[in-house]
Amino acid sequence: MSTFDTSTPQPLNKAQDKLCIGLTGGIGSGKSTVAKLFEERGAGIIDTDVIAHDLTQADGQAIAAIRTAFGDDFITNDGALYRAKMRDLIFSDTASKQRLELILHPLIREQAKLQLLQLQTAPYIILVVPLLAESPAFQQLVQRILVVDCDEKDQVARVIVRSKLTEPEVRAIIARQTPRAERLRLAKDFIRNDAGLDKLAAQVAVLHKRYSNMQNTN
Repeated sequence: MSTFDTSTPQPLNKAQDKLCIGLTGGIGSGKSTVAKLFEERGAGIIDTDVIAHDLTQADGQAIAAIRTAFGDDFITNDGALYRAKMRDLIFSDTASKQRLELILHPLIREQAKLQLLQLQTAPYIILVVPLLAESPAFQQLVQRILVVDCDEKDQVARVIVRSKLTEPEVRAIIARQTPRAERLRLAKDFIRNDAGLDKLAAQVAVLHKRYSNMQNTN
């Protein structure tokens, strides 16, 4: 079931006057599905994974800096990020992970801020940030944090199906993410994703009404 408190949200960012909810959760928790359900109810959606993909596609804005920092081996023949090769590197080398984040995170944040301004006609905005718990700069863009939560076994099963990774590979990714307890500690609201799409949609409906009311009181 979903849970939420009714405290007044933090003052809205000067760059925008819409209530912005930070949506996060571990890999395989169902963030994209939840975001789609909110979108169907009229919420504005900003997905930082989508932004990152655009920045690292062929001739994307981040490609030149990535090529300089990591070399041609990490760029495909058509000019995009060699994703599998980069994933293997950053999972084995913390310094490389940090170097990539220093390139991508400022660009992603600027694109997110631009999209916030473009979505001012939406009733409220959902900003999807997988690493929100680790990113104070992105936390500054939101007034509340919503965590999509599920058991680790469900995370593992979902990621294996969608990504064809092995169970040890998925568990290694989970181990490197913010611990579940830490994500939940930051949350104002959370959604449990362990009982099917209908139950998930029902939780979204409750929070949609809550967020719409919060926006209308500002």
